[in-house]
Amino acid sequence: MQTFATEAIDWPDSAPDLRRRVRALVAEHGESDPVRRANCWTKPDPSFSARLGAAGLLGMTWPSEYGGHERSQLERYIVIEELLAAGAPVGAHWIADRQSGPLLLRYGSEHEKRRWVPGMARGEVFACIGLSEPNSGSDLASVRTSARRVGDSWVINGQKVWTTGAHVAHLMIALIRSEEGSERQQGLSQFVIPMDAPGVTVKPIIDLTGAHEFNEVFFDDVRLPDTALLGTQGNGWSQATAELSLERSGPERYLSSMVLFLELVRHASRHPDPAVRDLIGRLTAETWTLRLMSASVAAKLARGEDPALEATIVKDLGNAFEQALPELVQAAVDVAPSGPEALGQVMGYLLQVSPSFSLRGGTREIIKGIIARGLGLR
Repeated sequence: MQTFATEAIDWPDSAPDLRRRVRALVAEHGESDPVRRANCWTKPDPSFSARLGAAGLLGMTWPSEYGGHERSQLERYIVIEELLAAGAPVGAHWIADRQSGPLLLRYGSEHEKRRWVPGMARGEVFACIGLSEPNSGSDLASVRTSARRVGDSWVINGQKVWTTGAHVAHLMIALIRSEEGSERQQGLSQFVIPMDAPGVTVKPIIDLTGAHEFNEVFFDDVRLPDTALLGTQGNGWSQATAELSLERSGPERYLSSMVLFLELVRHASRHPDPAVRDLIGRLTAETWTLRLMSASVAAKLARGEDPALEATIVKDLGNAFEQALPELVQAAVDVAPSGPEALGQVMGYLLQVSPSFSLRGGTREIIKGIIARGLGLR
């Protein structure tokens, strides 16, 4: 049976300088709204993304030929960790830097790579992911959006839903049924779709906090060139699941609520309480354990290994941690969610949005099934 093996991380010599650079950029940006600093990888700020790109902090592991900087996976991990811990508004470039850029570099035609990837590294081109569809729940294999071959083009029809960041994205990488009559995982392909292509319509989904993070995206006879096919026709399922491994492996899977933890520590420094002190100790131990597990995944990626199972375990445990945090704080501290104190504001916001944390990247039930298969239990 395969088990999760953590390891001592050999952080690169560049780590202290990278941390100083990121902290300086965040301080210069000066985000003061505590709610925007929570769950910050969903908060877009194109100007901040451009500043990161200009500083060489996006596309860090990518080839220089496509605008990347050929740094290590651990160096990239350090930058991400600092940005998330500070609550920096990284939502605009997040998906492009995390998974769309690497996917294009691995599977994309030369035309598509040169069209999109350098702009992603500059923090000027943003991406979204076209997976979920209406009436499908978490059953990704039930995709019905279709791609029909017409001459030397593809014509796309259908709909995607819960598409994060589609309203700011320049392109979508979508999983689409490219073989008529196929079912389930068979006959699926991935396509690169410009969001300004004729026939693409984006409609907002406003959540209960009033935020616009999700969208519906409609495709009405969207015509794409042959170069828009990503990878091999019919291989979309395996490509998409590999993409989800990238999505599940980062520190964002346990740091979405970290701003609340830091506000709790600040509150406790002014209002000492033994119960709160004990809670802080417990949360600190859990955070450090999750960090070691997450960084171990990054170390394996740096060695060229495929830690898909470990990434999925981190995703499941990390989501459980960050979902529980606002409820634990609410039970321990008498602070009003709508009051003037930052702790209450962040707690109130996360109490509303944290139920969604275990949906993104795969529901908890799906994730536990993947873990069970990886461990040989089913």
